[in-house]
Amino acid sequence: MIRFYEDIDITPRNSFHVRQVAKRLVEFDRAEELPELFAKYGTSDWYVLSGGNNVLFTVDIEPLLITPCDDRIEVVAYEGDKVRVKVGAGVEWDDLVSWAVERELWGIENLSLIPGKAGAAPVQNIGAYGVEVKDVIRNVEMYFVEGGNFITLAAEHCGFGYRESVFKHSLKGRVVITAIEIELSKVANPRLGYGDVVREVEARGGATLANIRDAICSIRRSKLPDTAVLGNAGSFFKNPIVEQEVAERLRAEYPDMPSYPTQEEGKVKLAAGWLIDKSGLKGYKEGNVGVHERQALVLVNLGGATGGEVIAFAHKVVARVKEKFGIEISPEVNVL
Repeated sequence: MIRFYEDIDITPRNSFHVRQVAKRLVEFDRAEELPELFAKYGTSDWYVLSGGNNVLFTVDIEPLLITPCDDRIEVVAYEGDKVRVKVGAGVEWDDLVSWAVERELWGIENLSLIPGKAGAAPVQNIGAYGVEVKDVIRNVEMYFVEGGNFITLAAEHCGFGYRESVFKHSLKGRVVITAIEIELSKVANPRLGYGDVVREVEARGGATLANIRDAICSIRRSKLPDTAVLGNAGSFFKNPIVEQEVAERLRAEYPDMPSYPTQEEGKVKLAAGWLIDKSGLKGYKEGNVGVHERQALVLVNLGGATGGEVIAFAHKVVARVKEKFGIEISPEVNVL
């Protein structure tokens, strides 16, 4: 079913809770409705608004907003110890993780409590605690608007990188993701490469799926603000990737600086939250915007902030980090 709205307040449709109005918004339940939708409303000037968890609106929205609502989860194949699952773009990501854990299927438990919809997961290549969604995605199903046809893109052609994919570049504004197909495993494969995860899992009795999920949910709740209480989009900034010599120079001055290996030779990933914290900004506030007091990666709407105020504040954070460390951090959040 297709549902159309005009001049709709999208405050409840974005996790930053900034008040903007969308001139037109349409929801659809099934992929096969997309040809009708675009025939009726046009194929130019549109934007997919999924869960609104990784976007900052700074102006009222003129383009047509399109929201996928397919919330089906279906097992499509059993291949030995592997289970292939088709997930509608409108499924809440954490509902999918819960579904998998309840069925003793391994692969996405480390991605517990990440807000947003399944259809948005490959766009950002969401990740946490050593796992990225690219690790389990096998195919992404989509509607190619220009051609008016449905296509399926295998994971190896999705251009996955750190918070990157072709959906942010060559396919941006050209396709509507309708479903993803992921591959989970019936064989235990705990990935506990982070100290706080190891401690929390051990405290619960060991590395079972339920314990890992519970531990990660607990850690995230202790560090990250509830969007129902404080408007935010989770991690606002990406962790910067720098040359090995840059990391070594900084570590000589800051021996406690965390860093992580990357798949790029000679490159090291630094923790943006640590950089922001050491720049003296954790808990810092200006007007209605601030850096969260427990997690410096998160910018929060303290009440009534506009998108413009949030982005202006973010620019100040970027400038402060650049001044102190000579490193430029960049937003993970999409700014419209």
